[in-house]
Amino acid sequence: MKLRIVTPLSIEVDEDGVQSLRAEDASGSFGILPRHADFLTSLAISVVSWTRADGSQRHCAVRRGVLTMFGGREVHIATREAVVGDDLAQLDTTVLARFHADLDLERTQHADSTRLQLNAIRLIMRHLRAGQYRGSGVGS
Repeated sequence: MKLRIVTPLSIEVDEDGVQSLRAEDASGSFGILPRHADFLTSLAISVVSWTRADGSQRHCAVRRGVLTMFGGREVHIATREAVVGDDLAQLDTTVLARFHADLDLERTQHADSTRLQLNAIRLIMRHLRAGQYRGSGVGS
């Protein structure tokens, strides 16, 4: 099979001769062998592992993404961030921990931003209501 892993800035992996691949989506871990049926799935923050023709293994930590299998021979992964390595333990502990910490920070920042937007809307609504009553002669 051919495997290509891309980020918005670069092609991280472009490799022929992949014998098998393991990845993880929301439903859990799954494997891909040559001639697998075409499909598309959304990847979780995880490590994608593959076996080369010579039997060696490679790994890539991905920060979410989309995996596409087509033609029974091509696997493409588009992800926000990818870190390729030979040391699975290092990718599992260091890189995935950083990806999860970044995701937690993004969620916190999104929640803070949403809270600020809601507060701004409430203030605008109070201001508009106060102006409505002043202009109508009510409460004057």
